[in-house]
Amino acid sequence: MTETITFGVGSRVRHAAFGEGVIIRLHPAAYDVCFMTYGIKSVGKDYDRWDIIEAIEATENITFTEAEKSLMRILRAWSDISEVVPLGDKWEGGSLILKPKDSTLKSKEIPIEQFFHKIVMVRDRLRVMEQRINASALTGEEKVNLQQYVTRIYGSLTTFNVLFRQKEHYFVGEKSE
Repeated sequence: MTETITFGVGSRVRHAAFGEGVIIRLHPAAYDVCFMTYGIKSVGKDYDRWDIIEAIEATENITFTEAEKSLMRILRAWSDISEVVPLGDKWEGGSLILKPKDSTLKSKEIPIEQFFHKIVMVRDRLRVMEQRINASALTGEEKVNLQQYVTRIYGSLTTFNVLFRQKEHYFVGEKSE
């Protein structure tokens, strides 16, 4: 009789029919697995025909918040799904006004929430591009060169950090030693 190995929340797997997924919940006899294309499916713990991409040890004391953070990290890295990022309180309901030097030209006013949403989308798409570069078949030198460009782009966008409510969402460019 073979011993069944129990994987923990956050373990990444590849199922023959459903593709890549992440274990998001443990039950006595099954896992709930979130598959990118097929959503959440229950898979019996005795199922042994999937490939284990990254195994995480099962623990009894994992909290929902820890599981949620693991899932968000994986989704952020491998998909175009973006998290809800709060705008700084002082900007809510505000406007961005683009005023040309030439007074005969009309100014453009944009709700700051709309502008902020576009900045967050740029950041999220940069993160996805960065992950795809790292996972690509490029040579190490090519990856490093592209990664340096991405880092410089983040650095150029640090001006917009003033809009974010929480520092954890900030753009971060090259750090000086």
